[in-house]
Amino acid sequence: QVQLVESGGGLVQTGASLRLSCAASTRAFSAVAMAWFRQAPGKEREYVASMRWSTGDTYYADSVKGRFTISRDLRKNTVYLQMNSVQSVDTAVYYCAAQRVGGTTYDIWGQGTQVTVSS
Repeated sequence: QVQLVESGGGLVQTGASLRLSCAASTRAFSAVAMAWFRQAPGKEREYVASMRWSTGDTYYADSVKGRFTISRDLRKNTVYLQMNSVQSVDTAVYYCAAQRVGGTTYDIWGQGTQVTVSS
């Protein structure tokens, strides 16, 4: 069973940048899409960004468009989330997720990494 391992979270100040990483535990892993979600305290988990694995096409939530960038390193089987100009509303636990080939939803999730933005 493939595992997704996130890293890169931490405490940053408003306006700073941060890069999250999500590594798949096996190179044999094949995904239809990879995505980042987040969950702030007391709120439901929300979609942040995604990438279609075959084409590299990217998609973003309106709240992060122009500030966050999802990218990948195929050699490392890793997806990244570059977060620029972070704001206090970006404080959340960030989760990496994968939609496997043949699947219809994101069914593999990482353990999450905490991002806290201080003003």
